Amino acid sequence: MSQEITVTPIQQVTREPSWVRWLLIGLGVGWFVLLLLLPLATIFVQAFKQGLTVFFAAISEPDALKALGLTALVTLLSVPLNLVFGVSAAWAIARFRFPGRQLLITLIDLPFSVSPVVAGLMFVLLFGSRGWFGPWLSEHDIKIIFSTPGIILATTFITLPFVVRELLPQMEARGSEEEEAAMVLGASGLQMFWRVTLPSIRWSLMYGLLLSTARAVGEFGAVSVVSGHIRGQTNTLPLHIEILYNEYQTSAAFAVATLLALFGIFTLLGETLLARLRGPAGH
Repeated sequence: MSQEITVTPIQQVTREPSWVRWLLIGLGVGWFVLLLLLPLATIFVQAFKQGLTVFFAAISEPDALKALGLTALVTLLSVPLNLVFGVSAAWAIARFRFPGRQLLITLIDLPFSVSPVVAGLMFVLLFGSRGWFGPWLSEHDIKIIFSTPGIILATTFITLPFVVRELLPQMEARGSEEEEAAMVLGASGLQMFWRVTLPSIRWSLMYGLLLSTARAVGEFGAVSVVSGHIRGQTNTLPLHIEILYNEYQTSAAFAVATLLALFGIFTLLGETLLARLRGPAGH
């Protein structure tokens, strides 16, 4: 005796009442507006509150330009360092099994679990005048803390995981068959990397570099500790904004903050563009 089986469409099984859907949509949109759009709009409103003259004066005064230049310099040096380290570390972890591999994976995530302020203090204890390497650095007239090298070190440490964490899952998922085939066909290690490995990881690499750049530009905690807050010398844009705000130069602080806000907006647009170019398959 046959028994009829009724198949219910998946749309009916997962369909929620209208009020539930609208409630979830409302909560999502409201949370987005409250935490993102309103603060972002406030920055621009306060920046232009006293007119364009005050705005352009704030972003073009010497200390602001020096802070902008230092931020650009630190970013241009720290991001390539993380590019080299990220590709090397992801390659080693994905392609080889060696003692300490799991420890390396854990250490890569250290900047995510340690407060940036603690990271800055760590560099002070290592390279400060009374730190472990302080006497040797002083003897050789090398200054790291309260100077540009210390800011670069702190920024590099904070942005270290982004490239590795974008590359590693894709490299492990793709395996090494294509690379091994290239080696069998006579390709050198460099040729294999440029013609086989790099094309397969290019979107993940670009995404990791974008995230690393965004974090480097906006880093505050670690840089605040190692910079010394020397105005016009070791202040990056976030530190310069803090000084202006503490001195009650509110309009100037918000004017300079718009530079970081615009960079953040362009970063989001860049992420969206990369996601579309990358496609659902990650190619």
